[in-house]
Order: sequence, then C-alpha cells, then structure tokens
Amino acid sequence: MAGGIGSRFWPISRNSLPKQFLDILGTGRSFIQQTYDRMVQIVKPENILVVTSHQYGDLVMEHLPDIPPENILLEPYRRNTAPCIAYAASKLYHKNPDATMVITPSDHFISNESLYLSTISSALDYAKTHDDLLTIGIEPTRPETAYGYIQKEVSEYQNIDGHIAYRVKTFTEKPSYDMAKVLVDSGEFLWNSGIFVWNVKSIKREMEGCLPEVANLFSQGDKYYYTDKEQAYIDTIYNDCPSISIDYGVMERTSKACVFKASFGWSDLGTWESLYMHADKDPAQNYIKCDELMMDKMNGCIIMNTEKDKLLAIKGLDDFMIVNTPDVLMICPRDPVRFKNMMTDLTVHDKTKYQ
Repeated sequence: MAGGIGSRFWPISRNSLPKQFLDILGTGRSFIQQTYDRMVQIVKPENILVVTSHQYGDLVMEHLPDIPPENILLEPYRRNTAPCIAYAASKLYHKNPDATMVITPSDHFISNESLYLSTISSALDYAKTHDDLLTIGIEPTRPETAYGYIQKEVSEYQNIDGHIAYRVKTFTEKPSYDMAKVLVDSGEFLWNSGIFVWNVKSIKREMEGCLPEVANLFSQGDKYYYTDKEQAYIDTIYNDCPSISIDYGVMERTSKACVFKASFGWSDLGTWESLYMHADKDPAQNYIKCDELMMDKMNGCIIMNTEKDKLLAIKGLDDFMIVNTPDVLMICPRDPVRFKNMMTDLTVHDKTKYQ
C-alpha cells in the first residue's frame, strides 16, 4: 500500500513527493524500495502489486522498475485501506484464486529483517490452508499513543512454527498515554502493525459478508481486470466507494480475525519523533542529515538540510528540529504536540503553495 501523502513529515514530505518515496534515514534506498527489497526475498517481482494514487504511478515505476506496469494499481481518490485491499484482492483473485496475500504498508521501518521474513513466511504458509485472517501484532515496548492496539484472546491460541497466533478479542484506536500504559501493563495487547496475511478466497468471502458495498463494486469488475478498460472502471466505481479502513470494515466484524504475535523491530515512522527514536544519533543525541554544518552546544536535535551547497550554522539549542528545504526553513521544538500545533497554525494561514 503506497498511497499515503505523508503530511506528518512536512516540509521534507509533500503531496508531490510523500514519505514512501523518500530516504529519510539516509540508507540510500527510499522506504518503498526498502519494502520491496524485503518482500522480493520471499515473493517474485511479478507477484508484487502496488496500490497507490494515480498521481504517484510514475514515481512507483521510477522507484520499482522491476515490477510489471499492470501490477501498479492506481486509485483515483484516497478511500482508506479497505477499498485498496479489495482492489488488489479482486485483481489477484482474477489471476489466481488460490493465491495467498501479504498486505504491507510501503513506509514502515523494520530493524530485524531476518525475523520479519521468518514471521511473514510462517504466516503465509499457515494462510494457504486456513481461512483465518491474520494481522501481525507487535509486542509493545512502551505506552505508545501513535499506534492502535489489538487485544488477544489469551485462552485461544495456537503455535505456528514457533509463532503464537491468538484469536482477536478487541481493537483499540490510538489511546491516551494513561490508557496506553494500562493496555501495555495488562499484557493482553499488541501493537497493530497494519500488516495482514490471508488467502484471497478468505478475504473475498469475509468482505462479501462484512463489507458488501465495497466487495460487490470490485467483484463486478472481474471482466475488466488486466484489460485496457480496467482503469476506467476503477475510476468510475471509486465515486461510489466509501472511505473505510480494513480494520473497521472487516477485522472488527469477522469471526475469523487472528493476531500473529511478532517481535521483530518495527515502527511505522509516522512522525518526526518516531524517526528520531529509531535513527542513529551522535554522542549529544542529535540526528544529523546535513552535508555542510557548523554547530555548537546542540543536544537532542533533529538537523536536516536538503540543499547540498548551503551551510547551516546553529548554536545553543536543545530538543529542536531544524529542517531546511529549498523553499521552507522549519525551526520548531521537537515536542510532538507543539509541532502539531504549528502545523495547525500553518493550515489556518494557508500553506497550500507549500504542500
């Protein structure tokens, strides 16, 4: 899934170049390329589908040239994750009704790749012969308010190649800090990674039962998939497609939901603060991505400059973000609440030209 606009990494991320197409961590590969690099180890390139906005189709082809053009699925409008997954599942079902799917966002950070691949491979093997809808749940390491949580049914579980899968009891949206602490301390909750594994027959059947208004739209397009009429049909039905998440539309309604417990290092890197937590830092705890820099007495800062021939000279700041782009210089406390307030102020004063 590669359709997000990545607004929380403004001003580096813009509508024209969202987070999934950026190398924010300085690895030499964009987030979508890193996601592809992981998945291609267990899935052939010709079997990888990318669902994205129509405006990012060329960017996907530029970043992932080995993926066949017909595997780049273009949404005319953003309609959340259920229509996105319904489109991919319907097209895949047309090609191979016995296929098994793994659905992953294109912009997540994974620190233990071998354990990630082992986990996904085990989940795929299980899903080939079972009707359960698996969601990957991450063992929480802190009370995190930016993530959703999944409560596992501790009395209903099974061991799958050394991985424990539980029946899902409840889903909880992003909680307050106090509530997140209660959830983590209970030992019954896992972070909701937004990664799913199932076979296409199962998700098709569960969508038809839980979300027929979406499932029927894409099922009726079966005769158009892999033809020159596919895009026109998709453009038409998206006008009638509700905006709804797969969690709310299917996973919270089905009796087939299971959470596959995982412990590989994971973050959705959805904010500057989450980037700071996972990035390599200097001895003064500064994250620096800047070619020309003079600094003194800087502690706990994010310093990023996209202009290679521009010197940044900074002194005497603690816990600040300094992000320079050709058209925007942002200087803001690293505190997530104050950054969010600044973004609200910018919206009020119309930042359209900078989006």
